Amino acid sequence: MILKSPGDVAFSILGFKIYFYGVVLAIAILAGIYTAYYLYKTFCDKEKAPRFFDFSPLVIILGIIGARLYYCFVNFHYYMFEPFQIVDFRQGGLSVHGMLIFGLLALWYSASYYKMNVLNVFDSFMCGTALAQSIGRWGNFFNSEAFGLPYNGLLKLYIPLANRPAEFANVSYFHPTFLYESVLDFVVFLVLILLFKKCSKNPGFITCLYLILYSLVRIYTESLRIDSVLNIHGIPVAQIMSVILIFIAFVCMPFTLKHSK
Repeated sequence: MILKSPGDVAFSILGFKIYFYGVVLAIAILAGIYTAYYLYKTFCDKEKAPRFFDFSPLVIILGIIGARLYYCFVNFHYYMFEPFQIVDFRQGGLSVHGMLIFGLLALWYSASYYKMNVLNVFDSFMCGTALAQSIGRWGNFFNSEAFGLPYNGLLKLYIPLANRPAEFANVSYFHPTFLYESVLDFVVFLVLILLFKKCSKNPGFITCLYLILYSLVRIYTESLRIDSVLNIHGIPVAQIMSVILIFIAFVCMPFTLKHSK
């Protein structure tokens, strides 16, 4: 089976192009927010759950800004000479790790402001984030990006010549790593959902579990990808960050088990 992107443009309005990536990202964000809202309302605090819709715009904006700034930071060799390109979001370039860092900071501020349990808010949003990531990876499919090593097996991804690295100009098919991560992220989402009710008595546990599981997924997919934005001594920076997050999660997890609600 061959996967092939129909192109990155979904449609145009009066000559203004609407990209599939943006459409997919919007769907992913909405799905993630409503999932987080439902979980918090059902298992945590029904009265304060509507506050999610008050502070979600701030979380979305800061999450996207963080995703962009992190991406530009690890691509500093380009953006230091093209600083005005940093604000050109339509050219793509967002990092999940940047989104997580800024998104969690925004959630911490928002939950504190509205006097909500911060860790319960984190847990709810991490479930929604896993679902959003599963959906959002399909934006990479339409952009013909986030693909892996050359591959000519049963399920392969066709990459147009313009999107191939120069050293693989004569290769047409690659590992569909965007699909691998999409499926694995959905599995992470299912695991978190199945454990949420039980683990809601231990605020923060779901967040730690998400960081561990997602990081393992990212370490695996990065081992196949050939378009990592930055390598340090041959190791993709995304893998390094994933290892750091796993370490932090393992350190914090015992504390969530000691402090049950």
